[in-house]
Amino acid sequence: MEILEDLLVAVRETCAGLPDKRRGRNVRYTMADIGLAAFAVFFMQSPSFLAYQRSLAERHSRSNCQTLFGMSAIPTDNHIRQMLDGAPPGWFDGLFEQIVAQAEARGGLQPFRRLGGHVLIALDGTQYFTSRKIHCPQCSRRQRSDGGVEYFHGFLGATVVAPGHAHVLPLAPEFIVPQDGHEKQDCESRAARRWLAARGPRYAHLEPVYLGDDLFACQPICMAVKAVSGHFLFTCKPQSHPTIREYLTGVVLPEHRQTVRHGRDRSVHRYRWLNDVPLRDGANALAVNWLEIEITNATGKLTYRNSFVTDLPVDRDNVAELAACGRARWKIENETFNVLKNNGYNLEHNFGHGKQTLSAVLVALNLVAFALHHLCDLVEGLWRDAVAGLRARRRIFEHLRSVTAHIVFPSWTVFLRAIAGRPPPIPP
Repeated sequence: MEILEDLLVAVRETCAGLPDKRRGRNVRYTMADIGLAAFAVFFMQSPSFLAYQRSLAERHSRSNCQTLFGMSAIPTDNHIRQMLDGAPPGWFDGLFEQIVAQAEARGGLQPFRRLGGHVLIALDGTQYFTSRKIHCPQCSRRQRSDGGVEYFHGFLGATVVAPGHAHVLPLAPEFIVPQDGHEKQDCESRAARRWLAARGPRYAHLEPVYLGDDLFACQPICMAVKAVSGHFLFTCKPQSHPTIREYLTGVVLPEHRQTVRHGRDRSVHRYRWLNDVPLRDGANALAVNWLEIEITNATGKLTYRNSFVTDLPVDRDNVAELAACGRARWKIENETFNVLKNNGYNLEHNFGHGKQTLSAVLVALNLVAFALHHLCDLVEGLWRDAVAGLRARRRIFEHLRSVTAHIVFPSWTVFLRAIAGRPPPIPP
């Protein structure tokens, strides 16, 4: 359990450096305890985890907060919210970088590489809080049809994905919040450009190809990708790109067909492409390469059609893989946001809104827990053995919630060996 334990130490050290609002008062809890307590709730997927551990500590003079997370004391929920409100959400960015570095060092990124060694990073925005009553200065707002005002929070997510690969690896988010010096409300497009400018250089060594929906297929974002040594492969709807549509009109395009079988089902994939077309009208328009995929079933009925723009060259040899990679952008919605909202992480639950940055800080810690779980799925042997022994990934979280409520485990190794059905290691 070296990877998990090392990264939990990194979480503790990161939380220890959080700004302390107590100004030197002698208190029982450190900032490391505050941050780890919030993180532990998300890592264990148990909103009641801290309450259970307080009960264990009363009976046994110690708890899993101490043995598994390295906390010296368990702060109250209100104290956690009070101390974390106002902390910068970007404080935890380094943890995402360490998780990616650990995955890369242990071969965990190799299954993600496509198109001759590129890593695909999908970008997309999502909301995690909506209310007509609760709000803070960091909230965005919109007018509803009945005249009322709705407040909401959202962020621009980034996730390492790959077609045909079961796992994802989330990166640090960029929160959509009012920006100093800007009169217009913040939006997904501006957040994407901030994300690329701030974090793109850190991932340039991965030779990333950025994926996104039609919103991202515009010159400002494409140029922002190229400015940080990245490539792009964005969905391109014909109705929102009239210049490209004009260039395609009346042109005989190169074509490639493949017959694909899934069991007894058969479908035909037809690919078309055109290189070096302007992304928009105007003399300074960026030249891009366009490709399209159409899928028809055995009866000839069209079941899927989509098109993309990219700065990568397109030809008969790679058009099918490019289309598959472009379609993989859905993984940030299906295997990241959907899992975070509906499969135990409770992303949309209001764990605490606060008056400043609390809700964003809690989302960042939730995403760190999600990323660390996926890193363990990829490269942590004992974790993988435990999942295999339980025959379902979700069951490891059932054990995290239930077993740790009654038993204090001296280490993660002992805990995972126990649920994997292995005897505890013999002490030297």
